[in-house]
Amino acid sequence: MATATTDFHFSGLATCLIQEGLISEKDARSYIQDAQKNKVSLISYLVGNKIIDSRTVAIKASIEFGVPFFDLDAIDHRSLPISVINEKLIRKYNTLPLLKRGKTLFVGISDPTNPQGLDDMKFQSMLNIETILVEENKLHKMIDMALEAVDTSMADLIDTDLDNLSVQGGEDDPTKNDVNADIDDAPIVRFVNKILLDAIKKGASDIHLEPYEKNFRIRFRSDGILHQIASPPANISGRIISRIKVMSKMDIAERRVPQDGRIKMILSKTRAIDFRVNTCPTLFGEKVVLRILDPTSAQIGIEKLGFEPEQEKLYMEAIHKPYGMVLVTGPTGSGKTVSLYTGLNILNKMERNISTAEDPVEITVEGINQVNVNVKSGLTFANALRAFLRQDPDIIMVGEIRDLETAEIAVKAAQTGHLVLSTLHTNDAPQTLNRLMQMGIEPFNIVSAVNLIMAQRLARRLCEVCKKQVSLPDKVLLSIGFKEDELKTLKLFGPVGCDNCTNGYKGRVGIYQVMTLSEKMRAMILDGANAMQLATQAQAEGINDLRASGLNKVRMGITSIEEIDRVTKE
Repeated sequence: MATATTDFHFSGLATCLIQEGLISEKDARSYIQDAQKNKVSLISYLVGNKIIDSRTVAIKASIEFGVPFFDLDAIDHRSLPISVINEKLIRKYNTLPLLKRGKTLFVGISDPTNPQGLDDMKFQSMLNIETILVEENKLHKMIDMALEAVDTSMADLIDTDLDNLSVQGGEDDPTKNDVNADIDDAPIVRFVNKILLDAIKKGASDIHLEPYEKNFRIRFRSDGILHQIASPPANISGRIISRIKVMSKMDIAERRVPQDGRIKMILSKTRAIDFRVNTCPTLFGEKVVLRILDPTSAQIGIEKLGFEPEQEKLYMEAIHKPYGMVLVTGPTGSGKTVSLYTGLNILNKMERNISTAEDPVEITVEGINQVNVNVKSGLTFANALRAFLRQDPDIIMVGEIRDLETAEIAVKAAQTGHLVLSTLHTNDAPQTLNRLMQMGIEPFNIVSAVNLIMAQRLARRLCEVCKKQVSLPDKVLLSIGFKEDELKTLKLFGPVGCDNCTNGYKGRVGIYQVMTLSEKMRAMILDGANAMQLATQAQAEGINDLRASGLNKVRMGITSIEEIDRVTKE
């Protein structure tokens, strides 16, 4: 034991906290290991898990590293020189420009141990960087407030601006512009614009407008859950829906059949949000659902998706192979598109020819040739794939494999030197193999083409501000899937709810089953094994299923048992 203590390296901050009696040497060792495992700094770990309050940690770090301490409560976020550093660097290094004086920029940081971040900021701003230590929790909040305030079309938008917000519809059709005064009157225009902006600000993925006999309900889907946000008078539901149809260039006179449209909202010179719009006739009017398509959603780093280290390694190895298939599976809204586009962004280099066929294209990326599938005009997935194969492709992404024809072309492409990425709708990775066989793909083609299958779900993250530790009887924990030898040290957290979150949750994290095909598994597929047999073999090879991956997120305090039960229920 003495040797382990001597060999373990404590940082200056950890040593300071131990000497001050704020943590024990044994606990410090555990906290440092957990922080490294979760890829966060020691300061973030201590504050996030409420081991030491953020002010105490900041003051001790200030003394230890000789960096001046500043209380962010004393400054107005609207006065910060936020535009000097781009948002990507601010988010990546958790830093905030506080004051620009001549050729020097003073920035607020909570972790003074990251010199790389300071070098990047110096290069980007062309200014000398001086650091000021601030509290971790206040820094996160101030960054959000300052970045929101920069985008005037979102945070500083006043009611009069709502009348003239720049909106573009889909393709122009002169037969669809019969607009009456009721639809374009100022209150309706402002109300609809406000609904769209509120949805963007709240990070919603969908907007639902639903007319009923006596009321009209508007709901946002945030973090995968629908929440009611407004209930306007039922007698204006027709005018609101007609306004949205005009914005998306639909035929406002046609109310008997579903229609599809698109809206582009210009928020600033550098940011625009697309809305995919669909109407469906119901008993008391047309229900409208708008899917919010934010191009920035696919620009997050792979480390933010929620992969476990081994899973990330397998995914990265698979997408960097010169040929073969990578299949992502899961229900609608499980994050498949974002996972694929995160991989495509990594692969998107000048020397590669990348083409995608989607129905429809949800995320536009420069450098990738993207095709909207249009079955009515004869442009199917299969036809798009055939065209791609005549255009010297390196990487092909198929939005979804729905039929045998598409599957056969995709498999042949993977066998003839192309990397093919696609999605299917199955519950887990082993079932995907059976689904391909049920479509009519021969087992020997499957084993020669498929490199990796990834099943995924999205679970809500617990709010770091208000989550609380919970305890459950050992018997219950064992029945959930935890092991007896971990019960004594297991720390579980549950939702509370505060001003920073929605019912105790904020944001989402991916839960994955990442399965490569071992030689044993390939032999089983050739012998006609079913999904259950393949799942048993995957488990024997140490591949976590979705439930096991979800429980790992619970162990790490990222989400709750209730949330994992919700998204991994059979």
